[in-house]
Amino acid sequence: MLNKKEIFPIILIIIIISFSVSLSLDMVGNWKKIGGTVLAVSLIILSNIFIKKIVAYKLDSEIEMKIWEIKKIGFTGMPNTKYLKKPFPLGAFLPIISKIIFFPFKTFVWVASLVFDIKPRIYRGAKRYGLYTFSEMTEYHLGLIAASGIAINLVSAVLGYFLGFPLFARLSIYYAFFNILPISELDGNKIFFGSLVMWSFLASFVLIGMLFAIFII
Repeated sequence: MLNKKEIFPIILIIIIISFSVSLSLDMVGNWKKIGGTVLAVSLIILSNIFIKKIVAYKLDSEIEMKIWEIKKIGFTGMPNTKYLKKPFPLGAFLPIISKIIFFPFKTFVWVASLVFDIKPRIYRGAKRYGLYTFSEMTEYHLGLIAASGIAINLVSAVLGYFLGFPLFARLSIYYAFFNILPISELDGNKIFFGSLVMWSFLASFVLIGMLFAIFII
């Protein structure tokens, strides 16, 4: 389900996030903890990606994962907005930057580093719905795809807690928390504009999960 173009950025982000989390876990020489961190991060990211790809397929579309990039500084249409010559891979730097800022908070690291582009499966859509009736994806469809990733991370957090894998549970909640933020190309922005009700519902569960992660896990 992953194409060649997606593999490198996904592996890179797994390494960056795992490294950032490991900085505060006193893992020098403890390969079991390092391995457990890489495993937890990998499962969280891959489960998020695959569920979104499955939902996208059901909606007769395809998504492609990429590192979150910024192309401008400021808001569109504002006079002071500056456009960058090359997109800056913000998603690759935020985990490390956030670890420096939030170092005392242990595993609290920015983990929303991957976003997705989408395109409709035109030929399959044409066969099912008619040639000119299913060529565009609506914002609600985008919201559904993005929401599936948030939902699987919340479910993963619960499973991780009951299976005795607290790091996995905590990072799953963090992944959902940062991704639900309605900014730029993050999942939260897609959900927010796709359905405010859906975003509010998921955001409520994510906030409950964050309290759970802070005070219980």
